[in-house]
This record gives sequence, structure tokens and C-alpha cells, in this order.
Amino acid sequence: MAVTSVAAFWAVAALLVAVPGPDWAFVLSSGVRSRTVVPAVGGIVLGYAGITVVVAAGVGTLVARSPAALSALTIVGGLYLIWAGVRTIARESAAGKLVPRQAGASPSAGEGSSREVLARGMGVSALNPKGLLLFLALLPQFTSARWDWPLAAQLALLGLLFMLTCAVFYLCLGSFARRVLHARPAAARAISRLAGVAMVVIGALLLIDRFVG
Repeated sequence: MAVTSVAAFWAVAALLVAVPGPDWAFVLSSGVRSRTVVPAVGGIVLGYAGITVVVAAGVGTLVARSPAALSALTIVGGLYLIWAGVRTIARESAAGKLVPRQAGASPSAGEGSSREVLARGMGVSALNPKGLLLFLALLPQFTSARWDWPLAAQLALLGLLFMLTCAVFYLCLGSFARRVLHARPAAARAISRLAGVAMVVIGALLLIDRFVG
């Protein structure tokens, strides 16, 4: 593959990762609630790994061309985001009724086990139909049949680069949120509630776009 094409893709990917969305909301929520953001970020990355495999195998194109399959994916993804957002809001509302944490105390482990957080992160990215469509629209533009690499290998490499970019950016974002809000439990709960609301709104917009668009 041409180095210039890979570099151009990375620039576009970095810009897209930096744009707030459901991944942001989930990582921020985990950053202010958990002792580490690694499971949350790992889940997001694994979700995109699944999409990369689907696209590289050619299955993604079949899904995108099937209105019924795309509608089903949109409904599942939208409902999942709404569920995750409502769960986050409810958890923070319940935490707000408890005795406030002392300044400097560690964030609550109430987010669940690392496996649960990992699974939810995978759902946030893998069940987002716009993520699949983004990969279908973006990755092929930086591939070429003239190169020695098979198309599937080119798509896999670009997908891996996207995942690495996500991992670095979201680890920094989640760690920054945790460090800044570590001694500010009220602000941490507010940010987590806002992240939950964002997930609900994004999920609702997915459903509206599918049924009204």
C-alpha cells in the first residue's frame, strides 16, 4: 500500500475519532465512574474490530444493500444506546442520593465488572449502524486494486489503524476525565448524566432517522 494513502486515511480517521459521539459519551461515563478506562476503551476497539472483519469479508456491503438488515441493525443499535444511556442516568441519580464521596476518594466501581464494561463498549461501537456505513464509505476510498496487497488485507490494515487511533485517543480522554474529576464527585456525576443523555439522544436520532427518513 502507498504510504501517502495510509497517512491520508489516518488524518481523516483521527478527525472522525475526535468528533464527539456515542463512543465519547461511553468513555467519559466510564472515566468518571471506574478506576480504569481500559475495559471501556477495549470494548470500543473490539467493536470496531468486528466491523473491520465484517467489511473486509465483504459482508458489510451485503448488509448495507439490504434495507431490512440495515433497518434491523439501526433499531437494535438505537435501542441499545438508549438502554445504555438510561442505565447511566439512573445509576448516577441513585448515586446522588447516597452520601457524597469525600474529596480525593476513588471513583465508584458501580459501573460493573470489567467484563460487563468491556461488553457494553463493544455494543456501543459494533451496534452503531453509522459506524458500519462509515467504514463502508471511508475505507474503500484509500484502497486500490493496483497495489500488490489483496483488498481484504488493505481494508484490515486501515481498520487496524483506525482502532489504534481510537485506543490512544479514548485512553487519553477517559484518563483526563478521571484525573480532572477525581476529587469533584458532583461534577463527575453531572458529566456522567450528560453522557447518558447524549447516548439516549443519539439512539433516538438513529430510530427517528430510520422510521422518518
